Order: sequence, then structure tokens, then C-alpha cells
Amino acid sequence: MAPTSALYGTSPDVARRILDDIEDQFRLTKDDLIRITTQFLEDFALGLGEYNHPMAMIPTFVTGVPDGTETGTFLALDLGGTNLRVCEVELLGNHEFVLRQQKYKVSEALKTGEATTLFDYLADSVDAFLTEFASAVPSSPTTDQANPFSSPSLNDLPPEPAVPLGLTFSFPVEQTALNRGKILTWTKGFAAKNAVGNDVVQLLQDAFDRKHLHVRCVALVNDTVGALLSRAYTSGGCVLGSIFGTGTNGAYVERVENIKKLGDSPARQKGGFMVVNTEWGAFNNSRTVLPTTPYDNKVDRESINPRYQAYEKFISGMYLGEITRNILLSLIDAAPKPLLFNGRSSKPLNTHYGLDTAIMSEVEEAWETGRVPVVPVTKDGESKPAANGAAASDLQPQVPDWQSAHFTDVDAMTPDDIARLERIRGIIIQRLALDPEDVSLRDAAIVRWASSLVANRAARLSGCAVAAVLVQTERAKLGGGYVTDEERISVGVDGSLIQHYPNFNARLRDSLRELVGEEVEKKVDIGLAKDGSGVGAALCALQATKQGH
Repeated sequence: MAPTSALYGTSPDVARRILDDIEDQFRLTKDDLIRITTQFLEDFALGLGEYNHPMAMIPTFVTGVPDGTETGTFLALDLGGTNLRVCEVELLGNHEFVLRQQKYKVSEALKTGEATTLFDYLADSVDAFLTEFASAVPSSPTTDQANPFSSPSLNDLPPEPAVPLGLTFSFPVEQTALNRGKILTWTKGFAAKNAVGNDVVQLLQDAFDRKHLHVRCVALVNDTVGALLSRAYTSGGCVLGSIFGTGTNGAYVERVENIKKLGDSPARQKGGFMVVNTEWGAFNNSRTVLPTTPYDNKVDRESINPRYQAYEKFISGMYLGEITRNILLSLIDAAPKPLLFNGRSSKPLNTHYGLDTAIMSEVEEAWETGRVPVVPVTKDGESKPAANGAAASDLQPQVPDWQSAHFTDVDAMTPDDIARLERIRGIIIQRLALDPEDVSLRDAAIVRWASSLVANRAARLSGCAVAAVLVQTERAKLGGGYVTDEERISVGVDGSLIQHYPNFNARLRDSLRELVGEEVEKKVDIGLAKDGSGVGAALCALQATKQGH
């Protein structure tokens, strides 16, 4: 870690040098960003060419995205934890939809019992939803005829149309078609017997058939793919769906000819486009280009999956608080004189994952209070602020360089910034359970600085993933110098960081601008993708019907 030992003395200048050294470890230059994005593109090519790479580049067999003009009613079933969710999505054809949904609890007995019992419960939940809440229940054939002797038999009547359903199944599967996927293993406390190795779509369809439900499972969906489809419907097209929240992932539209690992399969021979689920959380597990610090190494070493999901551990909400906690502890433990909190710690600071990323967000929110907001994520129905096509970043001030240790110099601050630090001090005392006597305004400034340092690096690294997709899909050139003819490049995002963390989106855009140039960055419309696991799954059912499933 940064040197914090007695060898470096205890003067203010030495303390500042220690902070400067930590800061240097978290800085990312334009050359760093380009090197990381170049590796992203190399890993994309590896994953598209062969199976069994960390960057899995999973073909989804979704060969198109909606444009918002489609109509119809589709169901979604979302199974991924303690609850399952049944949704009905009515597409209105004007980029809008009506969502009805209901949650049902999955008991421990169902999680660990026979697979048929679990899937029967899923089917029963869909049945209960259709009976109680939905408008999509197919009408039953009527036998009320004037002359009963002249009526056709029920067998001669046309069959009821089955309602298409998309299944979001948040467990490892090996997907071989849009409506086929073999369960590889259970996670999250599930261990249903006689399920692993079987096709999850078939297990669900068999349960529907046993219950005589007119529902057809037509698509197996990943929530990131769902985010892409959801944004495509509400914004009239989308090239990338991405999650920047507790975890991270991205799915984008790729030319089928580039997915070489499909070989001579019918899907590849058909050509066109296909959505690819990158699984980019596993980017650079070897950490050859990611800017690893000792604070990151500690997070990885103590995690449940050391050496895996490297990129995710640098940028996702699950880990940012833990990286920050490690920085703060190193300053608390500095010798011979501590550099933070008079050398005192607390239960939250001494607890693994005891500093939640939400606390960092609160601290940064308090620091931003009263300042002009920058670059919000576009919501549905909103357009960019300028009619001339200017990006939001043209119309808002740039985010100041809050990561500089200069901003820990309390004596040089304005009265407004002192007031902000007082609020931050209150947050630290309350959320980190510290004695007020041990928390100075300078301590508050250091916590804010460390939070900003970690979050800024995360946002800038996130920009590398977005830039890599723009370059991969020939909408940009790394380093700038090429501008696509498209007026707008739609990117769908979901997740707590991109939605709620102060300035995360603005910093991601700064990174994107450095990587692909200002002209391309201006065209990128980063907008909220609503409910990838629900609405997105229903839209995947729409795509499946378009594809003839």
C-alpha cells in the first residue's frame, strides 16, 4: 500500500505526500484508458472466436431489437432468488407499455425439493396471475349455440392461442437456442433435484402443459439482454444494454459473421445480427491492464471468488465501499502518527463490507449540495437539452477534479465548502459509528476525497467498456478521428451506480470522450433501461415470436 510508516515522519508535508501517493495509484491517464480499451477489444475477439474464455461473449440467439412500434401482450417470469415475479407487458406501439406484475414467495422446501415440484409452483403462479391480474387470458371457446346438434365438436374448434412468455432465469445455463438452455448448476441457495443437465425451458413448458395452461415459453433471457431490449423499445433502437450497479455486465448487437465460434451452424449461415451477452465483469482476470492497487488486492483476496470477476471488483457497487474502507483503515493505522480519526476505528470500519457504497454516495451527495448538477441519465420521454444535437455535457459545467488531495486542505476552503464538510462529518459519525471527538473536518475531507477517488476510477473504467462496444460495432475509432453517420447512438443502462451515484454518468462520459472523441460522445444517448428482467424478458418473447418461435 502507499507508505504510511514511521520512515516517512509525521509532518503535514509528509502526510500530504502519503495522500498524493495513494491518489497517483488511482489516477487513469488517457493512455491508460486506451490500453485498457484495446485489451477489451482483444478479449471481445477471443470470446467471439472460441468458447471457454473469461469474457464469455455468449450468443443469445436474439437476432433483432424492437423499435417501439410493436404491439401485443406478452408475459415474463423472473426467477432469481427468494421471490419469483410474474409480469404482463402490454405494448402500445408508441414506445410505451403497460406493466402489471405480482411477486410470489419461493419457500426453502421448493428450492431444495424435486424440480418438478418447483416448476409446477412456477406454473401455478403464472396461472394465479392470469386469473387474478392479467388481461392476456385467452378467451375460452364457447358452446352456447342456437342449435346444439349443429355445433362442431370442441376438438374441431381452432385451438386457443398460447400467450408467449419470456423466462429470466438467473442461474448458470448453457444456451443453445433462444428457447433452449441446459441448467449447469444451482446458486443462491437453490438445489432442486433432477434439474441440472436438463433444459430449463422444457421443464417449465412441461409444467405449463401439466396444468393445461395456454402459455408457451418462447425465450430464455439474461437481464442485461433484457435491458438492451427495454431501452430499444422505449427509445426506438439501442446498440448496448449495460448494468452498472451491484454487479456489471453488457450486451450489444453484433454482426453474426463476427461470432466465429458458431461455426457452420444455421444461425451463422443465416447472417445478420445477434445480441451477444459479453459477461464483461470477468474482463482481465489476469489483471495485466487493470490498475490494481494493494487495496484492490485485499478486496480480491478476501472475496468469495478470488482471481475471478476482476473488472466487476473495480467498478461495481458491491465492492467500491470495501476498497474505500481499505484506504481509510490504512490511514487509521499509519504510524507513528495516525492520519485519520485519531487512529480510532469502529465496528463498521472493522467489518468486512462494513462500509456500504451507499455511504460513499451520501458523502459525495453532501459535497455536491448546492452545486449545478451535471449530465443526468436520460429518462423515457426526455430528449437531450439542446435542439442542435449538443450533448448535455456542452451545457453543464465540467465536474471539478474532486479527487485531488488539494481538497483535503480545510484552511483553504470557502465557507460553503466548510458547511458541506460539516454535513459529511455528521454522516461519518452516524453511519460509521465513530466518536464525534475523533472526527475532524479534515477527516471528513479525507473520507470525501477517498470516496471520490474510488468512484471516479470506477466510472472512468466503465467508460472503457462502452467505448469498446462503440469501436467493435464500427461506430467509433479508438482515440477519435471517426464519426458515424448515425444521428444518435442509444445506450441503455440500469443499476444503482449509474442511476444514483453523484456524477457517475458525467465521469463515465468524460472517459468516453477521451476514448472516442467529442463528436462521437455527443451522439451517445445514455438512457435508463426499465426493468430488464421483467419488461425485457417480455420483449424477448416478442422477438421470439418475430423469429418464428
